[in-house]
Amino acid sequence: MGSEANNGDQNQNQLKFLIYGRTGWIGGLLGKLCDQQGIPYAYGDGRLENRPSLEADIAAVSPTHVFNAAGVTGRPNVDWCESHKVETIRTNVVGTLTLADVCRQRGLILINYATGCIFEYDSSHPLGSGVGFKEEDTPNFIGSFYSKTKAMVHIISLVEDLLKNYENVCTLRVRMPISSDLTNPRNFITKITRYEKVVNIPNSMTILDELIPISIEMAKRNLTGIWNFTSPGVVSHNEILEMYRDYVDPNFTYKNFTLEEQAKVIVAPRSNNELDASKLKKEFPQLLSIKDSLIKYVFDPNHKVVA
Repeated sequence: MGSEANNGDQNQNQLKFLIYGRTGWIGGLLGKLCDQQGIPYAYGDGRLENRPSLEADIAAVSPTHVFNAAGVTGRPNVDWCESHKVETIRTNVVGTLTLADVCRQRGLILINYATGCIFEYDSSHPLGSGVGFKEEDTPNFIGSFYSKTKAMVHIISLVEDLLKNYENVCTLRVRMPISSDLTNPRNFITKITRYEKVVNIPNSMTILDELIPISIEMAKRNLTGIWNFTSPGVVSHNEILEMYRDYVDPNFTYKNFTLEEQAKVIVAPRSNNELDASKLKKEFPQLLSIKDSLIKYVFDPNHKVVA
């Protein structure tokens, strides 16, 4: 296995997925896509931190690949993790490592949906420069407990070094996920349209309608390693809200506030960054830029023609 090499597509008839995260957003989308593509799958019943329960799931399902979409992100937002630290560590750190180890023992590739909210703009990656953080860069954002625990699966000096030894793991860094379902409260667009005020900062984001199918293709290609799992480029909050107004609600309005003003109303700081998606783009040349992806997969399907 290797993060750069394509080791050959697997025959669709030979695929069978075991998915963790039945009640989650990404886990639910994975199941629907498997149904559409005719890929057999089952949702895991085991707790990620409970090794015997994971082994029982694998024995019962006999999968070819395992998908982990069960990480704790907090509801309604990441501030939840500030007051639920043990639960966050148990799933995002202990659970991820346990699942990776069980999968390796069984010779299975693990597709692990992680977070890209572990970086923030700095002097080497200035806002607006177009210089994004690469897969091998050291995370530099520790503004919230959520990011710290998720970063433990990525920080080179800690758990990421351990996961790198697991040649069977494919880590996908997801950021500010967006989908065409504008009723979903987890959707970044849905969130910011409901805020009284928003900051206006360009960010890398993950357009799920385009990228979740690509994650299934990555499993078929047996890809491993760390991947910045975002659409190429960045888009600002204001640009998204202006698209929302133009395509969905012509009467929509919004207000901005500064990072300093935002800091007064949130429990923990938020990560703002650009991730370099060139590795993913090289493997999947059809991958659209973030603004083109937003229009094709999110706003065109929700376009309301005003009479």
